[in-house]
Amino acid sequence: MSRFILAIAVFNLLFLVGCQAQKDKQAIYEYGKKTRFGTGKYYMGREISQIMGHQGAPWLEREDREEQERTDIAIDLLPLDEDDVVADIGAGTGYYTFRISKRVPKGKVLAVDVQLEMLEMLSAKNKELGIDNVEPILGAEKSPKLAPNSVDLVLFVDVYHELAYPYEMMQEIVSSLKADGKVVFLEYRAEDPNVPIKKLHKMSAKQVIKEMEAVGLQFVENKGQLPWQHFMIFGK
Repeated sequence: MSRFILAIAVFNLLFLVGCQAQKDKQAIYEYGKKTRFGTGKYYMGREISQIMGHQGAPWLEREDREEQERTDIAIDLLPLDEDDVVADIGAGTGYYTFRISKRVPKGKVLAVDVQLEMLEMLSAKNKELGIDNVEPILGAEKSPKLAPNSVDLVLFVDVYHELAYPYEMMQEIVSSLKADGKVVFLEYRAEDPNVPIKKLHKMSAKQVIKEMEAVGLQFVENKGQLPWQHFMIFGK
């Protein structure tokens, strides 16, 4: 009988631990006032913004983007070797993907997006350009669908603030990084009121660092050479 009672006690303890773990996981996110262009879902004090749909693709390819954002400087700043594997998260139409592919002729670029329509546009352009080191990947809200320990550099260009599950996604990103891998964030500067971007589509450096530390990433550097964006580098 004592063994039976002990078994019941152990079962109850495991059940309570499991319930607490589920409660803690749910507590990662809070739900509150939904502001314009927001979701009403909050992470570490920040409201997660609505995602830009594939209907906004022309804005990604606008003619004055390089002049406004100095994307040429951003790509030059990326710490890349010619054989690196790069994951472009939220690749969209491939604006950065195809430019980076030239920097890694012996490597490849994994173009990840959760919108099939974006990947179809990217794939069509890839076929037109005849580039052989770009691989489109249909990701999910909680995972980029990358193999563990397989990526040298992960790039987020003005997309991290839209992630519906940033904590889970970044855990997967950390798992996909090689031991010396890096994560680079380009995010419009919330500290600068002159940056002509909606509030929820901006992030402060302090907020990015706080959220990355939560998943075990260490801040390396913020290169202040872009007119509108942070260029923040993190490592394991």
